[in-house]
Amino acid sequence: MPTIGRYGIVLAIASALMASAASAQELLPPLPNSGNFLDVSADAPEDELTRRLKALEAEWEAHKLKLSSEKIAADQKAKQKELDGKKKPTMKINGRIHLDYWAFPEATPGIGYFEHPASMPPNAQQGQDPEDRFAFRRVRLEMKGDLLESMLYRLQVDFADPSDPAIKDVYIGFRDLPYNQELLIGNQKRPLGLDALNSSRFNVFLERPFVVEAFNEDARRLGIAVYGVSDDEFINWRYGVYNLENVSSDGAYIGDAYQLSLNGRLSISPIYECDGARYLHMAIAGVVAHPNGDANSMSSNSNEGRFRTRPEARSSNRWLDTGAISGAFAYEILGLEMMYNDGPFQLTSEYQFNWTQRSGGRQDVMFHGAYVYASYFLTGEHMAYDRASGTLDRVKVKNNFFCVDNLSGQHGTGLGAWQVAARYSYLDVSDGDIFGGVGHSGTLAMNWHWNDYAKVQFNAIYGAIDDHKDVGGGYTGGDYWILGTRFAVDF
Repeated sequence: MPTIGRYGIVLAIASALMASAASAQELLPPLPNSGNFLDVSADAPEDELTRRLKALEAEWEAHKLKLSSEKIAADQKAKQKELDGKKKPTMKINGRIHLDYWAFPEATPGIGYFEHPASMPPNAQQGQDPEDRFAFRRVRLEMKGDLLESMLYRLQVDFADPSDPAIKDVYIGFRDLPYNQELLIGNQKRPLGLDALNSSRFNVFLERPFVVEAFNEDARRLGIAVYGVSDDEFINWRYGVYNLENVSSDGAYIGDAYQLSLNGRLSISPIYECDGARYLHMAIAGVVAHPNGDANSMSSNSNEGRFRTRPEARSSNRWLDTGAISGAFAYEILGLEMMYNDGPFQLTSEYQFNWTQRSGGRQDVMFHGAYVYASYFLTGEHMAYDRASGTLDRVKVKNNFFCVDNLSGQHGTGLGAWQVAARYSYLDVSDGDIFGGVGHSGTLAMNWHWNDYAKVQFNAIYGAIDDHKDVGGGYTGGDYWILGTRFAVDF
């Protein structure tokens, strides 16, 4: 192609492009020039820019003030709602179900008389071996809550025996008192024995040890008590005055002999690490009590100078029993506690001493007992600890038990938490002319926690009793095997 022809084509294309650009520029709309548009061109006056910036700043400050006012109003409304709520009592419902199976596969003849003592006139059961049984150990329903800003209440009733419901924790109280203290008035646990203060929901074994149950039978009494804890929860305390008679069945104490006791407990946790997986608990507890040792059959109240317990299982009768100690006008109890936990392992022990004074020239007597147990979680959990009260708390299961069909048609499962434990227990309530017996007991336990609120427990118990008064048949001792299972839930 000739050179002139090529230049002509190029010039034609360039002319067409320029014309197209000019046409497009004419079609574009002009830039807006309103008060809401900030003109930052070089031609805009500086005073106009300043005015517009100040207007925007003022508008933003007004917006922030509005937001702040709305937040303050919302906070005040929420606070007022909270205050209004505290002007009315609150209520929370809880409960627990413990269903037991107990088997007594083997016992020597003396045990039959401890379970069914001889009587006058003789009865057909006396001396018979203990019988197996299914029974509800606990069927409890409770309501608790707050009364205005600084009061509280709790009402707990046990329906394990439907024909004879029993009150448990029934009290009113004041909280947030000086020095982190709380005052409770009513039926409540006496501060003696770690295993007694632990909730039955959290204890490792089905039943409490000999000594704990003998010296603090059924634990709860009518009284007034103070509870406190330091700011760092290193130390906690509780002390109070209680009536010695158990009023859980009739809710009343009638009599001129008040039979009072002064109880106290001081607990520390010098080690508390690893989010509560490692801790050391130590405590000391004491009791000074004044039973009516000279009560007679015409008195409305009985002599509460008596110490007795079952064989760490739910037998019909209490196999270790001093009977009412005649002339007992005072007794003192000293209790020592230790509990060490390191991850899945726990070691716990208590020792208690009882000195009983008697009138009328009768011999004073001394009783004592102890227990020690070790437990271990095979699945890695640990026994939780409540520092504020110095007691065990709820186990947190890592992998809940379940067995379901999944979408693929296979079974999905969880193991739950598995714990094994062993305990040795000892009690001596024979001294001088009192022959309540000397008991030894060994227990092997396995606990399968299905989740945080449900579990099944298994206990195998071997025990022996000697130096007991003759309750029939000429027997003063015997040995036994007991098997126990419990299905437990709480909510």
